[in-house]
Amino acid sequence: MIEFQNVNKWYGSYHALRDINETVQKGEVVVVCGPSGSGKSTLIRTVNRLEPIASGHIRVGGQDVHAPQANINRLRAGIGFVFQSFNLFPHLSALGNVALAPRRVKGQATGPAREEAMTLLDKVGLAHKADAFPSQLSGGQQQRVAIARALAMNPPVMLFDEPTSALDPEMVGEVLQVMKQLARDGMTMICVTHEMGFAREVADRVIFMADGQILERAGPGEFFQQPQHPRARKFIADIHHA
Repeated sequence: MIEFQNVNKWYGSYHALRDINETVQKGEVVVVCGPSGSGKSTLIRTVNRLEPIASGHIRVGGQDVHAPQANINRLRAGIGFVFQSFNLFPHLSALGNVALAPRRVKGQATGPAREEAMTLLDKVGLAHKADAFPSQLSGGQQQRVAIARALAMNPPVMLFDEPTSALDPEMVGEVLQVMKQLARDGMTMICVTHEMGFAREVADRVIFMADGQILERAGPGEFFQQPQHPRARKFIADIHHA
């Protein structure tokens, strides 16, 4: 479903991604972890071209995302993205936020778009908040609306960029519950997260990054119990001591 081939990215003289080679299979849940500044968020943002790359190829469903002729809007419509900071439209209700893209991008009629939006709000446990505006919602509720909004385009792939890091601890669980249900439903997901409990429970594979490189990839049991790379071992030890 997703393929990285010799991907490099620079910010000026800083080499942010170094020769990334990785594949994510259809229906696979991959958690990307590592210390701050390791390139995790940069990596995930290259998948829907929020960040350009200097060299290499990234393919989603066989399509080269960074090819000059790629239709960027069509491409992004097929890749759900959930940001750290919700990014909801403040002047639209929860229902309005979720129904907007199907109406604007797909040209769906208002009635069906709102019906589907209600179904998705129900899926994330927020049907009762359909008429509430973002300012009337908690952080956890806003992030669940953001997930519903990303799902509204029926994407085959969902990307999560530290979706719980802006939340108060008591709100983290409600967002992770929704993500766990998506994983159970067979959604292809890449999640950049610090929630190692989620990685243990839900990930098919964990990718560990440092200094813009993938240093380790393993199943969650193997990664948390017997990390191979010294940097990964230190990372796990730091989590246990935190």
